[in-house]
Amino acid sequence: MRLDDTEREHLFDLARRRPVQARRSGSSPAEQVSPAVRQLLTTLDAAYCPAFVLGRRTDVVASNPLSRALIADFDAMPADERNQARFVFLAPAARELYADWETVAADTAAMLRMDAGRHPDDPRLGLLVGELAVRSEHFRAHWAERRVHERTEGTKGYRHPVAGDLAVTYQALALPGDSDQTLFIYSTAPGSSSETALRFLATWSTEPLTDQARTSAPNEPDTAA
Repeated sequence: MRLDDTEREHLFDLARRRPVQARRSGSSPAEQVSPAVRQLLTTLDAAYCPAFVLGRRTDVVASNPLSRALIADFDAMPADERNQARFVFLAPAARELYADWETVAADTAAMLRMDAGRHPDDPRLGLLVGELAVRSEHFRAHWAERRVHERTEGTKGYRHPVAGDLAVTYQALALPGDSDQTLFIYSTAPGSSSETALRFLATWSTEPLTDQARTSAPNEPDTAA
């Protein structure tokens, strides 16, 4: 069948499916991260590394201030809207933020497809997929492709309205004790314009941005990352 490792794992998930059991009414408890993970997020923020934890359904379970300044302030959103897939497909700002939005969108839909194979009886996942399918034609198209994807490492480009163009390298690490939670850590090449942009963004995220700072924000495309 010429499946890669991710596709093979998804096939095994589908083969292991059990009949869907009757569900109790009421919402499931919100996912949490351990105090140690929260401390790690704080430490990474001090090192100018945006970092966040995605749980089941690409829910944003926790994030550090720099990641919220770079991507979106998920902490300020209602709890049921703190979701990466909802942001990518439904937030107009996402199209402007990601330098390659089409790839990000395709991979995000494929991540949800992977999750659906692992948790076929998750009612909140079904509701999320249904909402995205109704509200986003791009999601419908990507979902119909039936791709599966699991992020491990790679690069991503941003066109930030304050920090300008920047590129990051990301690592996706499974957290011990919870198979559904993944820690994403972003880093930039030392001495690059992307590193400068993130340091500027860290200052902006903790202090009001003056008109002078707004006009002096880095805008040049990154060449060193």
